[in-house]
Amino acid sequence: MSHVLAVFGATGQQGSSVVNHVLSDAELSRRYKVRAITRDVAADKAKLLSERVEVVSGDTSDRQSIEKALKGVHTVYVMTVPAFGPDAVEAEFKTAKMIADIAVEKGVKYMIFSTLPAVTEMSQGKYTNVTPFDAKAKAEAYIRSLPIKSSFCSLGSFMENFQAQKFLAPKLGSDGNWEYSRPVPASTKLPMLNAIGDTGKFVGAILADPDEYEGKTLCAATAHYTQQEIVDALSKSCGKPISFKQVSWEEFRQTLPWIPDVWIDAFRAQEEYGYFGPHGESLVAWAASQARGKLSTLDEYLAEYPFQLE
Repeated sequence: MSHVLAVFGATGQQGSSVVNHVLSDAELSRRYKVRAITRDVAADKAKLLSERVEVVSGDTSDRQSIEKALKGVHTVYVMTVPAFGPDAVEAEFKTAKMIADIAVEKGVKYMIFSTLPAVTEMSQGKYTNVTPFDAKAKAEAYIRSLPIKSSFCSLGSFMENFQAQKFLAPKLGSDGNWEYSRPVPASTKLPMLNAIGDTGKFVGAILADPDEYEGKTLCAATAHYTQQEIVDALSKSCGKPISFKQVSWEEFRQTLPWIPDVWIDAFRAQEEYGYFGPHGESLVAWAASQARGKLSTLDEYLAEYPFQLE
């Protein structure tokens, strides 16, 4: 008999990757029956998804909908959406805590949580504004204290963001050349993940052998890339020369249209401590070796989804 696998955010980048991987994997599709949880079952993406799996409503502002969505579930993949503002950490943590508490109440046996590193802790209180990371890290610590088996996927920087985050994209310089501006040196490394294509491969490894990964964290990324390697890959993909330009922290701040303190502290922590901490490269290498399927390199991703300058 197959287990019910509930997937939060099933129409988004992470959740859809998990759903698609399970459905395409002969072993996992026999072992698990997917239940997609989404806020709006009437949305176009949800309607399309309902042709392939069970789709149910689950709105974190409505506790009863989450209780109903998790009834009869064996395993759940949980991701939470960042909150912003003065109570950002507590707001996101509250959501994750509610889901986790309901999972325990409903007898869910296993939880896979989409986490991130605790930047405040890693920096010993130096960088306290990376609230989306700290909130997930706090939720992870709470989940570890609960009477439920759990494991964790800590996702690297999404390759999809190069096109999606326009304010961080290369800009035309005063000399008419394209510049990729960052406040960190060109040698600063970033772990990169094809979120839609590869998140499911990491989660799939856990689903295939949940006891093996209980209590463990997979730092999910293909590999680390320097800022210069990223620029070279973008340039190759779009067919136009792009140069890396290191700018001052204040110059960079002026380019940020929202949550500047979050971005500034994130980049400062990344430069000083690394995205996943001082042992990040070895953690990513180990996680990549565990993935259930071949991972996309940055060049491969950009060949499939060519970068467009705007």
